[in-house]
Amino acid sequence: MTEDSHDDHSHDNHHAHDADGVPIGVVTVSSSRTLDDDPGGDAIEAACADAGHDVVTRTLVGDDAPDIADAVADAMDAGADVVVTTGGTGLTDDDVTVEALSALFDREIPGFGELFRYRSYEEVGPMAMASRATAGAVDDRLVFCLPGSENAARLGSEELIAPAVDHLLGLVRR
Repeated sequence: MTEDSHDDHSHDNHHAHDADGVPIGVVTVSSSRTLDDDPGGDAIEAACADAGHDVVTRTLVGDDAPDIADAVADAMDAGADVVVTTGGTGLTDDDVTVEALSALFDREIPGFGELFRYRSYEEVGPMAMASRATAGAVDDRLVFCLPGSENAARLGSEELIAPAVDHLLGLVRR
């Protein structure tokens, strides 16, 4: 197996956005934050920009499943090929991001949530299991759902999302 192949398929030409970065939408889900007081969203925007990606839209919505789904659709309509949400992935009754968005997924990306919880465990111990961080493909685009804390948003966006979106987009667009 060569470095450029995996599972008997080539990964060449999967990087349509490598030269210019990927257009990213950021959606914060919160009933208590504003865009001026959004450290999780700020961390995601900074991580994506630092990796050379272009944040094309950023919005904030309350903890309402239809509003969350609409905000993601609006981000895609604004040109985002990847939408990263922050907030609403916990275990309380108002944490509805996962339900709102997993219904849109054509394919789930279970490795994202697994890897996020593994990395979170290294920082916060067994409380990492309370996170329902997830990701999936919607048509030929990607949606990532991160917890609302600044540390979780930074971890997920800096270490997992920003470095991998070019390749993952190439895979869903084959």
